[in-house]
Amino acid sequence: MFTALSTQRYLKHMRSHRYLYYILLGNCRRWPLTYSQFDNATMATSATKRCLSTSPIREPSVGQMDVGSRIKRVSIEGNIAVGKSTFARLLQKAGQDWEVIPEPVSKWQNVEGTSQTSASNLLDMMYADTPRWSYTFQTFSLLSRLRTQLQPPPAQLLHSSDTPVQVYERSVYSDRYIFALTMFQLGCINATEWAVYQDWHSFLLEQFGRLVQLEGIIYLRAPPETCMTRLGMRGREEEKGVKLDYLQKLHSQHESWLIDKTTVLHSEKLKQLPVLVLDAGVGFEKDPKVQEMLITQVKGFFKSI
Repeated sequence: MFTALSTQRYLKHMRSHRYLYYILLGNCRRWPLTYSQFDNATMATSATKRCLSTSPIREPSVGQMDVGSRIKRVSIEGNIAVGKSTFARLLQKAGQDWEVIPEPVSKWQNVEGTSQTSASNLLDMMYADTPRWSYTFQTFSLLSRLRTQLQPPPAQLLHSSDTPVQVYERSVYSDRYIFALTMFQLGCINATEWAVYQDWHSFLLEQFGRLVQLEGIIYLRAPPETCMTRLGMRGREEEKGVKLDYLQKLHSQHESWLIDKTTVLHSEKLKQLPVLVLDAGVGFEKDPKVQEMLITQVKGFFKSI
């Protein structure tokens, strides 16, 4: 629990970081105060306690911090329709000490509106008018991924006797170095927007870097033509206009980042992350032997990082 003193220190820190204040504000659905009202320490202490009691961000116990510090964090990276969701479900079934966190697609499809407006499908808006909505989408995508990666681990991981692993379907890093970068190179995000996005991204990782940093990456690799076929098979309405040349561009970005190591990264540690490359071009969805082979490789990778 937060004491009055620790809460006041927390708020003093938050006042010096307005961006972080607004991020936490988004998590506190019943926050009753405006920013200017934070000068009243008594009101702020009471409001913060109420917010923290309903927010998923909680202060862990000493034992939880010890376990949390040994949780390994790994992301699954790969092209659109490469098979990430199918592979993620496979991993979830294979390890009791593994938690697989899906990509927050539903949040992009249902951005909450105000009392005057209905919810918006930002994913559909981005594909329908990419130059208009790319920057908005990438900013919201980054924020939703950050929130996902900042969620506290579930009880089964905190009480795990083995080494627990959290696996994310993509990460805040691919958001920048694959998708936002591609939109900038295609001219859908202009130079000013790209500069603002990078500054925003770097600032957030400076503040939360230790909490979202990865120990490894699983790269599901498949030809863009295979991804295009799978894209048509899954039939997601928003993606009906996606073309092969876009998937080819995304494939090249993944290769530059994870294979050739030529992407300019903001962090030296990120450059040195171990990468497990898996052949996702094979039909692993219904082949138990292929699935077993992939899981064996993943288990070995988790032990090595």
